[in-house]
Amino acid sequence: MAGIRCMGGPFSNRSEMQNRLFAELSQMFGVEVPLYAKSLEVNRCCNETICAVLAARFPDFTLTTAQQAQMSGERHGAIRIGRPDEYRWVGRFFAAFGMEPHNYYDLTKLGAKSQPIIATAFRARRNPEHRIFCSLLMTDYFAPATRGRLEAQLATREIFSAQAKALIEQHEQAGGLTAAEATQLIQEGVQRIFKWTGRARNYGLYQDLCAAGFKIAADVVCFESHHLNHLTPNTLWLDLYTAAMRHCLGELSAADFRARAAVVLARVAARADHDYLRLHFRHLADEEIAEWQSRVVPAATLAALGDKLTERLQAADLKLADWPHAGFKENTEGPAEDTPILLRQDAYRALTEPVVFTEPAGAEVAAVHTARFGEIEQRFYATTPAGRSRYDACLTAAEAARSALPPGARADWTAADKIYAAPFAVFPKTLSALLAEKLVYGYYRVTAAGRRAAQAGTIKLLPWPELIRLGYVVVDGVRYEDFLPVSAAGIFASNLKAGGISATAAEPVTYPPSRLEAILGRKIIDPTLTYAGLAAESQQQVLTALGLWDQLAPAAQAALLATQAAAQAAPATVV
Repeated sequence: MAGIRCMGGPFSNRSEMQNRLFAELSQMFGVEVPLYAKSLEVNRCCNETICAVLAARFPDFTLTTAQQAQMSGERHGAIRIGRPDEYRWVGRFFAAFGMEPHNYYDLTKLGAKSQPIIATAFRARRNPEHRIFCSLLMTDYFAPATRGRLEAQLATREIFSAQAKALIEQHEQAGGLTAAEATQLIQEGVQRIFKWTGRARNYGLYQDLCAAGFKIAADVVCFESHHLNHLTPNTLWLDLYTAAMRHCLGELSAADFRARAAVVLARVAARADHDYLRLHFRHLADEEIAEWQSRVVPAATLAALGDKLTERLQAADLKLADWPHAGFKENTEGPAEDTPILLRQDAYRALTEPVVFTEPAGAEVAAVHTARFGEIEQRFYATTPAGRSRYDACLTAAEAARSALPPGARADWTAADKIYAAPFAVFPKTLSALLAEKLVYGYYRVTAAGRRAAQAGTIKLLPWPELIRLGYVVVDGVRYEDFLPVSAAGIFASNLKAGGISATAAEPVTYPPSRLEAILGRKIIDPTLTYAGLAAESQQQVLTALGLWDQLAPAAQAALLATQAAAQAAPATVV
């Protein structure tokens, strides 16, 4: 970390390295995929509109241009890896940026949405702003003949350069990288490891895989890099962005978009509260937000903002219908729009791009490939095991209800949204209610009033809701920092223009987390422990600051300490 000396100077701060890496990946991806750069502008315009509604609702709310740019930036990317040794190098690469493997995703057992991959996500443990969803193709998912061809092709490439490996090893040996070394490693990622080259190999294998429905395998095996298949910026209200992109891509008329925008902006004006502000704007101080008074946003103000956004989206630079594109994904993934848990995602579909294949004998074949797309996300509260179990049940029911709709019925988006949302009615819609039912995690902080009461000795041990009501404590919902396997598989399938892939191996294969851990050479962090640990840590800190820790029952103290210890334990190295 910064301040520690090594031979070449102080070590670079890993969080700053992450920010630099993602900024350069964003620039790289925007140049490679101009439609992505335009989608960022659409998102910026939508977020600017949401901020204008918030400013009308909370007169004290302001956001600088720099803060808005940071808030609208990329939150995650995704790459697909072919060989176990490549995957291990990728894990070691991200370790240099302070990003550790969190959660295990087995996409091979999702029924009709199954894909031949397992995955983890690399991110920081605390307050992550960036993450990479990193999947590994499981070649033994396929019949022996196909598996042999896949592995033979994968064996012929070397993606990590000698310099990249040396820098990674330097980080591991020294405990960090100097500024110069960090820059070199970032450039290795941007210029080689994750860069799209437009070149591939073995067109015959590529054709055979695509014809068999194994498009994801073709994308992994036949290319020369671990190219990004998408980057994902953050949006403040997903449904506004989705409607805006559909309009820009020619799927919604201006009148239809304006009508949808009116509904969304009215929802923002009605629902955005202090908890929404704390979740989406981390730079704002809790006590500052608590003092803000809300007011009713006039209908005329909302109408003017909707008109302004519609006019901006019709400008020549955002007429994306004139650009090559494959349209926008049909359905948003995740919970219903009124249920603030976990993660909602959507995407414009993967683009068809020119590719030059080099054949084994040296001949070149001009072709096309469809894989890279533009995703968007909005993150909400992390669920407890009870909350996640309820979500999974709701999702199953909601997807079944949506699947039962006749194709024409889906065009009525308000009716379709209501049908999808109906199973989620069992979820509370506010943070306080979610916390009361122990469906999400809370992070607690002492207020100035709480500190004064503690100094005066006028405070006593009370239930958390009562401490909050009295103004002694404030609680934020813990943001969900990970992914949803069903959502990921749904986006993969949509962008590959294919459904799930059934295994063709003669014998069923299972993929326990230990298999990926052995490849990585370390344990994968269970994020549920991390979320629970953050909540327990905050509760202990608050009770200590208020002078109430000693009043807590010993068993309750032990439980909080044990939860923190489980979250803080360093994952063991896998031998």
